[in-house]
This record gives sequence, structure tokens and C-alpha cells, in this order.
Amino acid sequence: MDDVLILGLTLPDFVRRAAFLAIALLLAALVSHALSRALRRALDATDVPSASIFVNIGRGLVWALAVLSVLQPVFGIEPTAFVAALGVTSLALSLGLQDTISNLIGGLSLMLGRVVKPGDLVDVAGFVGEVTDVSWRATTVRNRLGDEQVIPNSVLNKTALEHLTLETESLCEVSLVVAHGADLAVVEGEILDAAREMRELLNPDIPPRVFFSGADVYGVQCSVSLRLAPGALPASTRNVLVRRLAGRPWLARV
Repeated sequence: MDDVLILGLTLPDFVRRAAFLAIALLLAALVSHALSRALRRALDATDVPSASIFVNIGRGLVWALAVLSVLQPVFGIEPTAFVAALGVTSLALSLGLQDTISNLIGGLSLMLGRVVKPGDLVDVAGFVGEVTDVSWRATTVRNRLGDEQVIPNSVLNKTALEHLTLETESLCEVSLVVAHGADLAVVEGEILDAAREMRELLNPDIPPRVFFSGADVYGVQCSVSLRLAPGALPASTRNVLVRRLAGRPWLARV
């Protein structure tokens, strides 16, 4: 049996190396899983934002150490020689992975600089939503429609970003034109009554408000300020209010 060769190795030697590799991979997987859970708990207990970028870096280090540990016993490669060869090729790799490296550094900069973290409400170039994750490659933002925008970290670092409060993010404004001569107190009362009937769409803690901003040849400019409930969409809310007010005699005919 010792004369049998598998990949140039005797059977006992092949079995020994295969067993060592299997054990090393199993231990790396267990350590990676345990480290991920520990990192998430540690980040949740501190002021450091909890994002997958830190977990990904931790996992990467575990697997890098696992690879180095099996080089000599399994493949017969000296780790020092491997690291030296890696250093020689690192320049070529860095040229091919410029975007990846830039995104990784950008993600660390965003998190450590507390520029953005999961749970933040932001406006990125007109896309408004909640940050759901910051990974080693990109930041994910989800809006009220459920649409997600994945923004490379290197791009986000160079893009104007506005932090929003819950009140600002949930603001929905409806513009109306009121006929000249209409009783504005009556108009305001009817608008508020219509808005109060939209309980399922509005935040009950922030009442709707009506503003009259000026007049022109068409009529009096009116703006209705609504605060949306979680999950409510601005376009749908505007549609409901406008339909409830359609046909009122005080609406301007423009």
C-alpha cells in the first residue's frame, strides 16, 4: 500500500496531509464564525458602528492565517517564501485591484470617521433612504419603496451626503392653488379634516399643517405639510389627499 502514489505522494503521506488540511479548514471556519459573532457583540456594546466591513476584515485575517498554516505541512511551501513572493506580486495585484482597495479604505474611513453607519437616514445625490449596511466594497441604502442603491465606498467618500432626521425624511408636501376670495380659515379646516381621515398613511405624533405662502394671478399658493407613517409612500399619500379634496369650490380653476 505504501507504494501507491496519489499526486506524487504515498498513500499514508497523502492521507496525513489531507487530514491536516481538512482539520485546518474546519478550525478556520469555526474560528471565523465565532469571531464574527464576537465582533458583532463587541461593536453593539461600543460606540463604534456595527457594520459588516469589520466582520469581513476579521474573517479575512482568520483565513489568511489558515492558509499560511497549511502551506508547509500540506503543500511543502515555506510561508516566508510565499510571503516574499506575494510581496513581489503585490504591485501587480494592487494595480489590478485599485478599485477594491479604494473601496476598502473608503469603507473604513466612512465607519471610523462616523460619516455614515447602518440606520442613518441619508440623501445621496437625490436618493433618500436608510443605510442598511456598509461592507468592504459598498454602502447599501434602501428607500421607502424598498429599492436599494449600492454605492461604492470610494464614490460615496467623494459624493455630497446629507444626513436627515426622521421628521425630515418622512416629510411629504402637497401643493394646492386656492381661488381668490376663498375663506382661508375654511380652506384650512377642510384640508386638515381630509388629512385626519388618512390615519393609516400619516404619523399620528406629528399633525398635518397648512401654509399659505402668497398669491398670484392664478390664486393663493397653499402648501400642505404631512408626516408619513413608516412604509407610506409620498406619491400615494399625495394622490389620496388630492382625490379627497377634488371638486371643492375653493380650489382655483387653473
